[in-house]
Amino acid sequence: MNYDIICFDCDSTLSKIEGIDELARRAGCFEAMAKLTDRAMNGELPLEAVYGKRLDTIKPDKAAIDWVADLYIAEIVEGTKAVFDTLLMQDKEVHIISGGLRQAILPLAAYLGLPEDHVHAVDIFFHEDGSYAGYDINAPLARSGGKHEICKQLLGGNNSLALIGDGKTDMEAKQPGVTVIGFGGVCDREVTRELADAFVEDADLTAILPLIN
Repeated sequence: MNYDIICFDCDSTLSKIEGIDELARRAGCFEAMAKLTDRAMNGELPLEAVYGKRLDTIKPDKAAIDWVADLYIAEIVEGTKAVFDTLLMQDKEVHIISGGLRQAILPLAAYLGLPEDHVHAVDIFFHEDGSYAGYDINAPLARSGGKHEICKQLLGGNNSLALIGDGKTDMEAKQPGVTVIGFGGVCDREVTRELADAFVEDADLTAILPLIN
């Protein structure tokens, strides 16, 4: 099917990492945070139950965000640049929709050729010295159902939108006009297999192209 708008999750979809887990690893609290992330992505906990708790524990400063931004690009999923080059060459409207931290994802988006206003994520704030000052607690993507809200806004008067992602929060985007494609190339989740309209096992993101073109 040919879609008007094509959206991608970031963590474990465009990049092999879960940014929040890598920030936790850097801060020395990886195991506890990774369990919370996994439970949220598997639908065992609502996202809002873990989002603030993770950040308040890790307290990532600006240097940590810059570090994980570089890691997103270093750990890019095979085929991602080719997929974006193909879609943008076809003049497709492409977006990233992520529950991750916006400032950490923007460099990856720039590398893939996306403008900043096509990146939908959660803003993080810093004090003047670069230390952690909090995050946008009102951001839709910091709670369950946020991707559904963003997809609804983007769909507007268009006929069709495809969202590619690996977790339960991506599956919540389902609604009339939205097709959700599960990507299991980094993390193969049973809940995603069950709920996705289509599912891709291949570790190379180009495997999704026949489903969206």
